[in-house]
Amino acid sequence: MKLICSIKDKYQNISVQVRASLWFAFCSILQRGISFITVPVFTRIMSKEQYGYYSTYISWYSILLVFTSMSLYYGVFNNAMIKFKDDRKRYISSMQGLVCILTGIMFLFYLVSMPYANRMLGMTTPLVLMLFAELMVTPALQFWSAYNRFEYKYKNIVAVTLIKSIANPLLGIVLVVFSEDKAVARIISTVIIEVIVCGSIATYQFFKGKCFCVKEYWKYAFCFNLPLIPHYLSGQILNQSDRIMISQMIGNSEVAMYSVAYGIGLFMNIFTQAINGSYTPWFYQNIEKRGYQGIRKITTLISFLMALLVIGLMFLAPEIMTIMASYEYREAVYIIPPIAASVFFTFLYNIFANVEFYFERKYYVMLGSIIAAVTNLILNFIFIKIFGYIAAAYTTLVCYIMYCGMHYIFAMRVCRVNNIPTSIFHIKLLTLLGLVVIAIGISMNLMYQSRTQRYVMILCVAIICMIKREQLKIIFNNIFDEIR
Repeated sequence: MKLICSIKDKYQNISVQVRASLWFAFCSILQRGISFITVPVFTRIMSKEQYGYYSTYISWYSILLVFTSMSLYYGVFNNAMIKFKDDRKRYISSMQGLVCILTGIMFLFYLVSMPYANRMLGMTTPLVLMLFAELMVTPALQFWSAYNRFEYKYKNIVAVTLIKSIANPLLGIVLVVFSEDKAVARIISTVIIEVIVCGSIATYQFFKGKCFCVKEYWKYAFCFNLPLIPHYLSGQILNQSDRIMISQMIGNSEVAMYSVAYGIGLFMNIFTQAINGSYTPWFYQNIEKRGYQGIRKITTLISFLMALLVIGLMFLAPEIMTIMASYEYREAVYIIPPIAASVFFTFLYNIFANVEFYFERKYYVMLGSIIAAVTNLILNFIFIKIFGYIAAAYTTLVCYIMYCGMHYIFAMRVCRVNNIPTSIFHIKLLTLLGLVVIAIGISMNLMYQSRTQRYVMILCVAIICMIKREQLKIIFNNIFDEIR
């Protein structure tokens, strides 16, 4: 009881900003966590072909959303909340109007080229219509969430996240179980929840803002975000093109196997995003007050922690795969190590890119994203044909390593221009960590064939952690004390 009271007192005494950050991190983990733990259900009540078809639909949605929304709820939004601080509700309403126009234009293109578009997307016309309905309404939730984060109104976000995260899989399970076309049923369940929740929010925000178009706001959003579209699109191509190309070059069954393993490999992104949520503002503050030594120290410690988490996931991949999917998915376990390693290099990329974003070097961000995305498409086209769907995981890793390397070079160039020491990052140690992650990831191809070897290594690591627990505790406390 005393412990509970103590925690409650500490919680009530922290600032609203810190409290909001905790709840936003909780929402992110909750949303991804529920999505993750429902995968075993859907992989068992849907065939591989059906699950793969649904995964391909999600991939197309993610890519097309960049065009229909221009990702207006990202970089430009926070700037606009400051620039137009006395007219925020009208700005949001206006942005929703812009999304409606962009989606409408994209829909007209679809109508003109319907037969070709259906073949390219691999969908029937009714499914594409549902896709556009989802594209029309989902940005409203993103605008609303970003606004509430800016205002530190975390209770609203927690409530909506809970409703949406629980309702989506529950309705999906019910419709899939009682439907013959289970892939379409899963898509319909997703669209229904999105239209109800996001459509309601869109209506509310139009009512509050009382406008559809404000010329000044549209012009500002276009000018700011248009140069970043290649960056956002390239990011989605890196994340989603694998599944689309596997679907078209091999089949939806392989997409299902790739998607399940890919999702497991990306699980560490939950921790990456949680860490970045606190690290990024701390990094900006220390750049401003020239706390370069602190940045070097904390960046190294956090990177070491991420490497340990990624390696731990690699070791336990076969057991996680057994839980997440049926026996017929077992060979997809070899996808997990390269994807998990990609998460580590994505983490490093975000650290380096903070320098570029701080000094508003959007050109560097865009250039790195385009090169990585184009390379990924070329490598996928070559190697999926030769080695099958597992090759896509390794092409993804290669591209993220290249992506990370480019952004380090760009970050160092920005540092030199702005008189910041290039030793701000301990690049030798970060490189060593990256090489260790790659080496262990490759060695997993042999380790997965011998359960005894893996268990012995896991036991050895656990014993070392127990022996060094005090030192590890000090390291973690240093990280949290510095970032707090």
